[in-house]
Amino acid sequence: MSTVAESLEHGDDTGALVTVIVPGRDVADYVAEALASLRAQTFTRWRAILVDDASLDTTAELFAEAEASDPRFHVVRLTRPHGLGAARNLGLDLVETPYVAFLDADDVMTETALERLVATLSDSGSDVVVGAYVRLRPTEGGAYAAGDVQPWVSAATSPERRGTTLAEHPEVSGNVVAWSKLSRVERWRRHALRFPEGTLYEDQVVAQRLYVHARAIDVIPDVVVQWRERADGSSLTQRKAAVAVLSDYLAAMRGGIAVLDSAGHRAAARARVRLILDMDTPPLVRIAEGHPDASYRRLLGAFVRELTARADLESLDLDPQSAPLRSAAVLW
Repeated sequence: MSTVAESLEHGDDTGALVTVIVPGRDVADYVAEALASLRAQTFTRWRAILVDDASLDTTAELFAEAEASDPRFHVVRLTRPHGLGAARNLGLDLVETPYVAFLDADDVMTETALERLVATLSDSGSDVVVGAYVRLRPTEGGAYAAGDVQPWVSAATSPERRGTTLAEHPEVSGNVVAWSKLSRVERWRRHALRFPEGTLYEDQVVAQRLYVHARAIDVIPDVVVQWRERADGSSLTQRKAAVAVLSDYLAAMRGGIAVLDSAGHRAAARARVRLILDMDTPPLVRIAEGHPDASYRRLLGAFVRELTARADLESLDLDPQSAPLRSAAVLW
């Protein structure tokens, strides 16, 4: 067993092994729960870099209170908004630990997440470990309740695998979020991995680059993050009816596939195209059908035609239930 795994057994609390980068802008309603989930970690050898992206609410003050009460928190405050990509990159520049993870300031990390992720990488020697996640949805009573692990999440993370690769497990390419992973900082620096800035859905391309450059990948079925769907509809995933948001979303998906294509990972690219057509595009088509702006349909139609042509060329087995929606979209 490795030194890190032994330190977990003996509760060695000398020196951080993991840096968790927590970016946030105007998330005062959720910050306390996110930071409490870090304090509750069964693995205690972590530090967190809290990046306030020029919030207009009390997010910065809440970050500062956390820093004052726990030396493991370090706050960086931006004076003008830069976006999630830039905030995460700023955090990356400050990492001094061997491992890095991400947590959005409106989400929740499950209490054994870091322990499980660190132990897995320590034992396997892989470069990245990918865990499962669930949605945290609002309830009628004003609280939030965690849902079930969705099939596309399970396809990427279950059953547990250690020391696998994109070639051996192409479905891992379906996990495109920044915050359900732990990875070795050395990989980020050796390959100059950075989040795109000035665009939304910045984690999709960097996720594929991380997989491509990983010498080995672990996946675990454990839920490591609860991903919040905000009651007020203000989270990014709830704003896909905006043309600008759609444009960035489609560009991110195209960019991720291009990374896989360029690296010669054909099976992973095929898996990604199939998942996008089966899961991502149907809800977008439903939005587009009644959208007042025809440019929304044109953007989406071009994207669906592009991927459908590729799916036909490669004889991908797509979900027949979504076929009517794809057929409608290709005509736009």
